[in-house]
Amino acid sequence: MTTSFIWTGPEDAALKIVFAHGAGAPMDSPFMTDMAQMLGQKGYRIGRFDFPYMVKRRQDGKKRPPDRAPALMEAFHSAIADAGPAENIVIAGKSMGGRIASMIADAAKVRALVCLGYPFHPTGKPEKPRTEHLTTLQTPTLICHGTRDPFGTPDEIAGYHLSSAISLHWVEDGNHDFTPRKASGRTVDQNLSDCATAIDRFLQTLPA
Repeated sequence: MTTSFIWTGPEDAALKIVFAHGAGAPMDSPFMTDMAQMLGQKGYRIGRFDFPYMVKRRQDGKKRPPDRAPALMEAFHSAIADAGPAENIVIAGKSMGGRIASMIADAAKVRALVCLGYPFHPTGKPEKPRTEHLTTLQTPTLICHGTRDPFGTPDEIAGYHLSSAISLHWVEDGNHDFTPRKASGRTVDQNLSDCATAIDRFLQTLPA
């Protein structure tokens, strides 16, 4: 089945970003839309897509859990093929979407990987890390992560021995959706904008 995308940004962009949603919110959620628009304004072509379970939710309105990882990985590979060629593609994902992207990045031979709020472990279960494949990842990677994200604290992440291919951008006072507390004096728009700037800076460093 051909992937159905929402495209944002210039059609003649040098890099396309194939952008996957998290477990609970679809490709046109406010977070996904805002981030796609901010990256589009920086000259990238962003293609958002829904995983199969989210496509079914749109069709019948019934909430359902995410597909198993192999089905999600297959759907992401298909999205890359439909957006191709892989050498001009960066894959990105919010939370679960970023985790799935990280699981296929090396095999897909894409230019780079961007994860927004990576779920380093289930919330409240730091003893169950989802990081084994991140120790050997070879694809250039940027993880944007809130300093208050319950799916991985700065101290926990510091102990994970992540691959040297991975860089981190800390989202100041951000939770899993990068929303800061009012007392921080920051706004979610500022955090998203800073994240988009960090992604742009990271992508500018990629080898030609």
